[in-house]
Amino acid sequence: MASSVRFPPSLLRATPNPSSAFLSSKPLIVPPRRVGVFRIQCSKRRGKQRYPSEKKKLRRMAETLVKSDIKNRKEGFWRLSKLGVPLSKDPGKDFVGVSPPLLEAIAKVLEFPVASMLPQEAFSIVRKSFDARKLLKEPEFVYTVDMDVKQLLELEPRTWDFIDRLEYKVGQVEYMPSELISLDLISIIHDSKNNREGKQEMDSSNSYKFPHPKRPKVAVVGSGPSGLFACLVLVELGAEVTLIERGQPVEQRGRDIGALVARRILQSDSNFCFGEGGAGTWSDGKLVTRIGRNSDSVQAVMKTLVRFGAPIDILIDGKPHLGTDRLIPLLRNFRHHLEELGVILKFSTRMDDLIVENKNVLGVKVSNVRQDPGSGSYNLFYDAVVLAVGHSARDVYQMLLHHNVGLIPKDFAVGLRIEHPQELINSMQYSALAAEVREGRGKVPVADYKLVKYVGEGNSDTSSDSGDQTRSCYSFCMCPGGQVVLTSTDPSELCINGMSFSRRASRWANAAVVVTVSSNDFDAFKCHGPLAGVEFQREFEKQAALMGGGSFVVPAQTVTDFLDNKLSVTSLPPSSYRLGVKAANLHNLYPASITQALQHSISMFDKELPGFISKDALLHGVETRTSAPLKISRHSDTYESTSLNRLYPTGEGAGYAGGIVSAAVDGMYCGFALAKKLNLFQGDIESILGKAQKNTGFVKY
Repeated sequence: MASSVRFPPSLLRATPNPSSAFLSSKPLIVPPRRVGVFRIQCSKRRGKQRYPSEKKKLRRMAETLVKSDIKNRKEGFWRLSKLGVPLSKDPGKDFVGVSPPLLEAIAKVLEFPVASMLPQEAFSIVRKSFDARKLLKEPEFVYTVDMDVKQLLELEPRTWDFIDRLEYKVGQVEYMPSELISLDLISIIHDSKNNREGKQEMDSSNSYKFPHPKRPKVAVVGSGPSGLFACLVLVELGAEVTLIERGQPVEQRGRDIGALVARRILQSDSNFCFGEGGAGTWSDGKLVTRIGRNSDSVQAVMKTLVRFGAPIDILIDGKPHLGTDRLIPLLRNFRHHLEELGVILKFSTRMDDLIVENKNVLGVKVSNVRQDPGSGSYNLFYDAVVLAVGHSARDVYQMLLHHNVGLIPKDFAVGLRIEHPQELINSMQYSALAAEVREGRGKVPVADYKLVKYVGEGNSDTSSDSGDQTRSCYSFCMCPGGQVVLTSTDPSELCINGMSFSRRASRWANAAVVVTVSSNDFDAFKCHGPLAGVEFQREFEKQAALMGGGSFVVPAQTVTDFLDNKLSVTSLPPSSYRLGVKAANLHNLYPASITQALQHSISMFDKELPGFISKDALLHGVETRTSAPLKISRHSDTYESTSLNRLYPTGEGAGYAGGIVSAAVDGMYCGFALAKKLNLFQGDIESILGKAQKNTGFVKY
């Protein structure tokens, strides 16, 4: 099958550390030293734009490299990608084994005549995703599979001739000298500690044992993904860690959220945003990320989640998610592990201030949020403080500004949350196949969507590089089979989000429809300095609360009325939002430039997904907390604040992540960087987990 071949950068240069090739999550072949001959001038043409002659030349070079590098074809692994199994033959989305139809697809690649003779034990599934694009004759599941050559030959020797003739195809059939094995974070740390202790024993010339130095004391503020993973790294490496969380453990947090939904009682420090697990706990639990699904750091996070109770399917699913019902027991297991290691857990404890002396952070001033307001605060002293608060901890931003901590405004996105009946989305995406969804229990996944457009100043389609006035318009945090929920942290403000349970069995599908905003949009709030974006968010959250009439009632408008700038429908379609909706002029909520961009993007979305504009589609206001509106400046190598020594900002609230996985990865790297500063870790984490993402612009998810 012909395909556009993108020559992997790893094939264009020698690998400086061959052993690190086997730690990468991508197949890697070490090329010869003469790398200059592989440069091809093609006038900046890439991928599908390459000329056929260029593609052929690249493919021939890749095959030559592989044939010269494979010393023994009777060993090693082949990664077979893009293996399609028609829906009618596949057991369905919940089956992650090697089925007979998948063996047929493998046999076709090997050109092996009898698929049933291939032993299932020789193959392992790396990825499984669903492809229902209308250009296909039939929807299919697409697999990536690793083939163990040695095991295959032991079980079925007659496959040798076919393996010997197997040709390398970039992105489809790739050879690996050894199996790519990634470990969970705890195993990685234990291996590094064992290697270090073994090396120390070998280097020791006598048996004298130096006294163990005093354990450094570290505070981790915030128990979201970044805080939990930073905490796990530090305590496993020997620090004395205190985890400080203003909210409640998931059990009590669930009761507080229940009181909010049933009786409209908002606990300002225990709600959909604050509490154990962070804002992602009561969400869809998406584990999709743009920082490299196959990277070792992401795989370490995913396998750590499995270790604490996540289903193993998340390692294989093309669009992995957990759902709130699975996140809650997972977080409980995570907490128990930290307790067993000696972590001091302080829930209902809000950090009110940093203790600073000569630009050194000496500790934190905290108070118990469940006690009487007059009970006062007290000081806790530490050798370092990891700041892993979420993007809704606005009081922390204000406190940092008071200490002259470097805060850099950054772009984020605002908009509205749109809701459709899930059956409508299923029908739009799957057509006649929609009946196979069966409220999340059928053969195919509950249908979702991801839409992105760019709108210029004149509301015309444009490319992403057309100038400063271009806005990115996109769907965000799409929750199939979910519900709209309240994420306010103040009774006078109103903001919303979406959530789903693991089966995604609700009648509704919702997603944010948002457009990017930048400092150009914050002119009216410039007096707030770096916090202009925060005040911008707060302004429209307060306006939304007024439009709803109070008591957390959400202002809503049909999509058709929003596009026509009118309010003709006061009897709204049903909504999943449980605290009530009220018809309102959402087209008058945001500034005209943002409203027009939203309107134009919705019209473009309907062209891509006909039926998106529907009488049953309902817009809810407002969605403003898509990511942090600022970044806390830190050193890229040490993760330490550029303004205060011993302060380590990390995660989504610090502006360096935007989702469960990316926040966990950032917290993990931050934990290792701090451990190195405290002499708890002497290794090179990048040799184990790869190079960390250096975020320089809009946040990656």
